[in-house]
Amino acid sequence: MNTAIDNLLQILDLEPLERNLFRGRSPQVGWQRVFGGQVIGQALVAASRTVVEDRHVHSLHGYFLRPGDPSVPIIYEVDRIRDGGSFTTRRVVAIQHGEAIFSMAASFQVWEEGLEHQSDMPDVPTPDELPSEQDLKEKFLAHAPENIRRYWERERPIEMRPVDMTHYFSKKPLPPQQYVWVRASGPLPDDERIHQCVLAYASDMTLLDTSLFPHGTSVFSPKIQAASLDHAMWFHRPFRADDWLLYATDSTSSSGSRGMNRGSLFTRDGTLIASTAQEGLIRLRKEK
Repeated sequence: MNTAIDNLLQILDLEPLERNLFRGRSPQVGWQRVFGGQVIGQALVAASRTVVEDRHVHSLHGYFLRPGDPSVPIIYEVDRIRDGGSFTTRRVVAIQHGEAIFSMAASFQVWEEGLEHQSDMPDVPTPDELPSEQDLKEKFLAHAPENIRRYWERERPIEMRPVDMTHYFSKKPLPPQQYVWVRASGPLPDDERIHQCVLAYASDMTLLDTSLFPHGTSVFSPKIQAASLDHAMWFHRPFRADDWLLYATDSTSSSGSRGMNRGSLFTRDGTLIASTAQEGLIRLRKEK
């Protein structure tokens, strides 16, 4: 198994401490703060472990309250708010140093048949038509800024193939739209909840950056202070996170040092399997 995806599965395998308490750890890779997708994924694991197996998450809504410290464990406390006939509701608080760093509400549902419709997948190149990560490293990253090069050269549990790399190299304002194919970088177990938690982890990637496209900059710019403020996700249909998924994102607004972003995730055959929304901090740093 790929080392990075194996490490991610270990990170998502929380340690039970008590009936509603779990402990999660962070990878020791030199990050100054915990990656937001990690906290979302771990919080979803904690909530899922208090829910009967025939119910699967259909939505989650979370707020990032404080930066996470990767050097110490994160304690996840689950509140079993409601167990209804069809729906189950959970609230999760992630705690470090005695304070909440993240809170999330999640709702689970038994599978039901019903009315069906969805939006169409954008017409973009398939992942097979795009450069692999190895191709990107060899052909494009030699000319990229050092911080972007370090980001792409790091072994990651989520493989990404952007449809367009322009915003990494240009300061030209671009339309607030982004298309990236994503998948787990190794095979995952045949457990639907694991695929949902891995996708929750990946859903925080590239989303916030879309709100910076019209301004000719990115989250890698030293002039930008960027951080996720809240995150919402809806799961529509079954999927596998180790198959290619198109992450189509757009930004509807930026104001008050915040950017608003939306995302849709499609399988290769065009099935819409999940939607996301996030507002993030995109503050201009004051020049010294």
